[in-house]
Amino acid sequence: MRAPIGDFDRARPAPDCLDLLTAPVADAVRAWRGSVPADQLLYVDTDPAIADTAVFVEHHGRDLLEASANCVVVAARRGGGTSLAACVVLSSSRVDVNGAVRKHLGARKASFAPMDTATGETGMEYGGITPIGLPADWPLLVDPAVVDIPWVLIGSGRRRGKLIVPGKSFAELPGAVVLEGLGVSAG
Repeated sequence: MRAPIGDFDRARPAPDCLDLLTAPVADAVRAWRGSVPADQLLYVDTDPAIADTAVFVEHHGRDLLEASANCVVVAARRGGGTSLAACVVLSSSRVDVNGAVRKHLGARKASFAPMDTATGETGMEYGGITPIGLPADWPLLVDPAVVDIPWVLIGSGRRRGKLIVPGKSFAELPGAVVLEGLGVSAG
């Protein structure tokens, strides 16, 4: 099957590739109930050695520059406690952690979660974290620009491989809130 975006040798429905996904992502794909059928979640094999955005788009297609998203884990502190949330923005943007995220979560302070916390709490590899399969009780903040594009390239839970997912499906994930102002220009 040909991928709807990018230049990949092969795209396969994610339900046919569960063994290539981390356990939480595979479980989420198995239990998928969104308005987009699970077989429209596509898996493409990628080389972790060319994961850097500039090299990746040069190799797999310049159209990916506008269709790639990042999922980052944020630690929000309020009082004596810390809670975790995830944010999804286009790769051409950065997450407004100290503005939109902090305000939405009602936190005194918000910052990117340490790598060991992000990987330990998600069960995913650093550099491959995806919103599909995150803990269901986490807030999942999604920039409207992600939801508005037809197809989005996102991590698969591992550094090797990516998922290509219809943008509208991000608004239907557990805990999802489409938040204006989440992604701001990286320039």
